Amino acid sequence: MQADRAAGRTIAFANGGFDLLHVGHVRYLQAAAREADRLVVAINDDRSVAALKGPNRPVISERARAEIVAALRGVDYVVLFPEPTVTPLLLALKPDVHCKGTDYTVDTVPERETVRGYGGRIAIVGDPKDHSTRDLLARIRGDDRGQSGAGDEAPAERRPPIKQ
Repeated sequence: MQADRAAGRTIAFANGGFDLLHVGHVRYLQAAAREADRLVVAINDDRSVAALKGPNRPVISERARAEIVAALRGVDYVVLFPEPTVTPLLLALKPDVHCKGTDYTVDTVPERETVRGYGGRIAIVGDPKDHSTRDLLARIRGDDRGQSGAGDEAPAERRPPIKQ
């Protein structure tokens, strides 16, 4: 990342657990990648996912989640983190843009003061939070509670061409 900074490239930062990667994750990361020249993705380690989501999570190990996210187009760097927030990483990396999903507003981002303090900006990116790993796991277990997969389709203007 130092070479990118030296070359004048901007850095975006996104974070999450990314357990059972789904279309909402992909859209969030694609939108985050459009905010800067390079994208750093911080992934909660296994212990922090369990603390946040419960004892049966994560489903996928931290190393596997990191490898999957790193394979996505637009993701340049991946880092695992054990802390309850990404504040220490933000202070160490000082990305130009801290990207959060649409379940936040600029004023509800927990790290907003940290980002403002070093002169960064916050971007709310991705599509509406119509997808969740919790719902996906419920559907896999056969507990779909009326979920039909609605919300899986992005509006045509936001859908990338499908390679065939």
